[in-house]
Amino acid sequence: MNGVLLSSKTADLKYRNPSTVKFLFLLASLLPCPGQGQSQAALPPWQEGFLDIHHISTGRGDAAYLIFPDGTTLLVDAGDISDTHPRTLSPRNTVRKPDNTRSTGAWIADYIRQFAPAGRPPVLDYALITHYHDDHFGEWDENRPISPKGGYRLTGMMEVGDLIPIHVMLDRGFDFPINLKSEAFAEGASADEYHILQTLREYWKFIEFHQKNNGLVNEAIRPGSSRQITLKYHPEDFPGFLVRNISSNGRIWTGYAEGETFQLFQDGQYPGENPLSNAVRISFGHFDYFTGGDISGMNPIGESDMNSVEANLAPVVGPVDAATLNHHGNRDSQSPYYVRTLRPRVWIQQNWSSDHPGEEVLRRITAKTLYPGERDLFSTDMLEANELVIGDRIGQSYKSRHGHVVIRVYDNGARFKVFILDDGSAKREVIGVFGPYEAR
Repeated sequence: MNGVLLSSKTADLKYRNPSTVKFLFLLASLLPCPGQGQSQAALPPWQEGFLDIHHISTGRGDAAYLIFPDGTTLLVDAGDISDTHPRTLSPRNTVRKPDNTRSTGAWIADYIRQFAPAGRPPVLDYALITHYHDDHFGEWDENRPISPKGGYRLTGMMEVGDLIPIHVMLDRGFDFPINLKSEAFAEGASADEYHILQTLREYWKFIEFHQKNNGLVNEAIRPGSSRQITLKYHPEDFPGFLVRNISSNGRIWTGYAEGETFQLFQDGQYPGENPLSNAVRISFGHFDYFTGGDISGMNPIGESDMNSVEANLAPVVGPVDAATLNHHGNRDSQSPYYVRTLRPRVWIQQNWSSDHPGEEVLRRITAKTLYPGERDLFSTDMLEANELVIGDRIGQSYKSRHGHVVIRVYDNGARFKVFILDDGSAKREVIGVFGPYEAR
C-alpha cells in the first residue's frame, strides 16, 4: 500500500511500496504545487461524488465531519472536556488542538467552514450525538460563556450549533432505559464530577431555543432504519449510498427487515452511557465504514463478553473497509470476536487519554490470527505516555500518530485514500497521504 510522509511531524510514517516514484507523481497531480504560495499542500476540495470522513483532532474528545457524495453534511459528536478537571491539563490527557486561542467548539466550527462544500453557506444537515458523555457532546462548567442567542452555556455540540446552523439534531433520546428528565436520575447524577446532568440541561435549552427560532428538528435515532439519515440534494445520482442505523440504547438491528430490532436492556436498567451509544454503518458502493461511539465488548476482568453490544452488533455490521475504534481503543473494547468479524483494512483511533489504546487492544486489532491481511492504523493524537509504556509496538503499528485523519472515498465507492492533516496549524495542511485502497 502506498504511503508517504510530507512532514517530519509524523516521522513514524514510512514508505511501504517500492513504486515510490510512481506514487509521488500521482500525489503531485492531487496536491497544489509550491508555486501557489503554500509551504505545504492543501487538501484538494471535496467534489460531488466524494464521500469525505474527517476525524477532527481537537484534544478534547471525538468529532467527525462527513460530507456525503451529493453534499449532504453530518457531524458525529463534538466532544469538549472541561479544563476544570486536573487530569485534563495533565500529561494524562492531550492538549487542545491547534491551540488555546479558541474554544473546542469554535475550532470545530472553523474546521467545518474550511472544508464545507463550496457554493453554499456552511450548514450541518445532520448532527449526531452518540451518547451523553463530555468527550462526545460537551461539558458544562461555570467558566463556559452563555450564548447571547439562547441563554445556554456554550460547550461542545451546543457551541458548534450556535456557530453553524443544524437542521436535524439526532441523539439517543431521553426516556430509555431511564428517564433522564426524572427526579430519580437527577438525584443519582447530582454528584457526577463530569456534569452529565448540568450539560443535558444546557442541551435541552439549546434544542428548545433552536426549535422555536430556527426550525431545528430533534429526533432520537431509530435503530434499523436506513431512512432517517439520507442524501438531501441529489439522492437519485447515488443509489449505492446508504446510512444504516445499527444500534441505539442497546436496541440493535437484526440485519433483516427495515427497522426490525432486538433489545439488550430492559426499562429501568441503566448500564451507563457507553453501551447505549448510537452506532451507524455508512455504505457507498463497495465501501463500508462503521462508527460505534463508546460501545465495548470485554468484561471487567478482561474476558470477551458475548452479551455485550459489540458482540451482538458485530454480525449485523459485518466486514467493513474502515472503522473507528470503539471507546477510543480503551481496554474494554475491540473483543476478539468483534475484531475477527469486522476485519477493517483501516482502523481510526480518536484518542485523548493515556488509556487510549490499551496495550491488549492494540494486540487484538493487529493480530493476523484474528484476521489475515494488512491493516493500517491511524491515531488523531497519540500521547507520549502510551509510547513509553507500550513501547515499539506503537511505532510499528501506526501509520500516523498525530493529525486530523480524513478518509476520501471516490470512484463510486470503489477506492479510498487517507489524508493526514496538520492538527497544530489552523491551515490544516496535508502532511501525509496513504492509498489508494481498494474497497472490498
